[in-house]
Amino acid sequence: MWAACTVKARDCWVSTFVTLKRCLTLGVTMAKSKFEYVREFETDDTCLPHCWVVVRLDGRNFHRFSEKHNFAKPNDSRALHLMTKCAQTVMEELEDIVIAYGQSDEYSFVFKRKSNWFKRRASKFMTHVASQFASSFVFYWPDYFEDQPLLYPPGFDGRVVLYPNNQTLKDYLSWRQADCHINNLYNTVFWALVQQSGLTPVQAQERLQGTLAADKNEILFSEFNINYNNEPPVYRKGTVLIWQKVREVMTKEVKLPAEMEGKKVAVTRTRTKPVPLHCDIIGDAFWKEHPEILDEDS
Repeated sequence: MWAACTVKARDCWVSTFVTLKRCLTLGVTMAKSKFEYVREFETDDTCLPHCWVVVRLDGRNFHRFSEKHNFAKPNDSRALHLMTKCAQTVMEELEDIVIAYGQSDEYSFVFKRKSNWFKRRASKFMTHVASQFASSFVFYWPDYFEDQPLLYPPGFDGRVVLYPNNQTLKDYLSWRQADCHINNLYNTVFWALVQQSGLTPVQAQERLQGTLAADKNEILFSEFNINYNNEPPVYRKGTVLIWQKVREVMTKEVKLPAEMEGKKVAVTRTRTKPVPLHCDIIGDAFWKEHPEILDEDS
């Protein structure tokens, strides 16, 4: 009797094992298909190791976008602060970003040289940054443009560029800040001629054709009593975002055992967050003050 039971149990176990093996084999077979060969057409876009990965976003057709949404000329502080808020959101989501720089409708994000996020795939870097930035722009729009509804969704294009060493990265950021100065000086004079002198855009453009920086400064000072050096730094130098420790005061409810209701008290905490600066990054002073940015072990 016991022998018969043992044989039946063994046969049942063997039958179960065979059935399970067939199901697993079928599952593996079903997971594949004859169409999987199309994956061979995917391009390997892995970024080179030990290089700074820079993702730069630019607003798509923002000239039209700014007109449709009544941006102030030559600079709209609401738009600039919104752009910075979006960049801060990107940095808080992607903490391997060590520094960001923005001006006008563009922002550049620098990832650590040793970053292995997304297996260093360029497409992943770009799409994550672009999607996070664009969604934040729409999400935070009402906070900065209270009386101006968003008429249509904005678009941003992006690119990924690799820089092999610290000097080339610093030169890239210097290039973007120099571009900020050149464009803002031109726009400041251009819109002063249009808004205060009554020139048409075409006439203002003709007036400024062939002028140098010194000529533009002279026009601003002699005709409009504007000293360009006194213009807000955010317009002249753009915005630099770096990680800094910040003390924040928050309200917390504390409830003692003998009390029925809790009391709200102010609590101070310290956390690291991306902080905006409007300073020169072309000279060496900034980099000497913040050596941790280029420190590969930071």
